[in-house]
Amino acid sequence: MLPDTPHFLVSGGSGGIGAAVCDQLAARGYVPVVGYHRNAAAADTVATRTGGLALALDLSHEASILAAAERLEALPRLAGVVLAGSPLLALTPFGKITADDMLAQWQVNVMGPQRLVAELVRRCFRKHKQGAVVGVLTQAMGAGDTGIDGASSGMGAYVIAKHGLAGVLAMAAADYPWLRVRAVKPGYTETRMLEAFDERFLAMQRDKAPFSTPEAVAASITEAATGTPS
Repeated sequence: MLPDTPHFLVSGGSGGIGAAVCDQLAARGYVPVVGYHRNAAAADTVATRTGGLALALDLSHEASILAAAERLEALPRLAGVVLAGSPLLALTPFGKITADDMLAQWQVNVMGPQRLVAELVRRCFRKHKQGAVVGVLTQAMGAGDTGIDGASSGMGAYVIAKHGLAGVLAMAAADYPWLRVRAVKPGYTETRMLEAFDERFLAMQRDKAPFSTPEAVAASITEAATGTPS
């Protein structure tokens, strides 16, 4: 890679959809920055495979966010960030959401991304008046004119937090009109997230429609991030 090759941060980049995004960004000439929370070995593997670099990034702790932003500021150029990290899904009806589950989802999907994007705007994007922010949402949020019709039952704190992430993206776009802010809303995808579901339920869903692959979802994310089709 050339010294001035643009870098792209992918939170949750050590596996699943995030790792597939790193692969596709590398194929387009970017240097992936593989953000990870716990699995340093997996992040190193993705970084080695893609010619990128691994970066510790715990979105539930401000000190980790600030340390990561400081490292990213030292790069020749950060082209953007893909917010793909999320805690594993806990299937919980609305009335039984625990405070711990709500806090974990809110920190990683809302508070952490807001703090991270604010730091990246200040340290990396503002100087060029250019940058991309892509949030990975979910079809489980529902749709419709109100944005709440048809939400998937039983996904508790996860769906609530994804609506919070949509708010983070909306405000970033409103306050920084020069930013390229996008959202991608995948449906059921063959990742570890499915481990939360009963196999009989998954079989019924697969009978209705094929599940996406991480690579297919990553193609949509990468197109949204770079503005070029796969």
